[in-house]
Amino acid sequence: MSERKPPGMSFTSWIDQQIETARERGSFDNLPGAGKPLPRPDGPDDGQSWIRDYARREGVSAEEMLPTPLRLRKQAARLGETVPDLGSEQEVRDAVYEINKQIIEWRRIPIGPAIFVPLVDLDAMLAAWRAAHPAVALAKQPADVRGPGTRAIPASAASGTAAGGQAGRGRPRWRRLFRGRSTGPGTA
Repeated sequence: MSERKPPGMSFTSWIDQQIETARERGSFDNLPGAGKPLPRPDGPDDGQSWIRDYARREGVSAEEMLPTPLRLRKQAARLGETVPDLGSEQEVRDAVYEINKQIIEWRRIPIGPAIFVPLVDLDAMLAAWRAAHPAVALAKQPADVRGPGTRAIPASAASGTAAGGQAGRGRPRWRRLFRGRSTGPGTA
């Protein structure tokens, strides 16, 4: 940067003087692209071409410039396409867990446009992986097919019986807890 503009000189004459001084010093000699025409845009100039050119020059993908919900939707769609390429069911579970964790994190404090992003269905992804790997899926059927961070439901609880093997009384638990107590006005 050069000195400040003198008080009695206009900006245009001062700038012209600065350019002339730099040209005399040879500051504009041997610049890259000297004597070549400026690149012309191939497609229509829609006013946004400069940002596409900048992103291309800097190596930034267009997906990184998307709002978070749209980027998460694209990642979920891409996961559905790449599931058959994963090596094991555990890799599928881990990938689904990671994307669902990002979606839940975004849902807690949504930044950007209010676009609903559904969670990725683990069962659908596992079914797609098993369809692409039938030999592995038949040879190894896990007893517990659940994702990370979920609780397993014992078979006795899933069938509706108590842990001792006896069937429940048929009443909701809250009724059994409050049995014998008066619940309304006028009851003694």
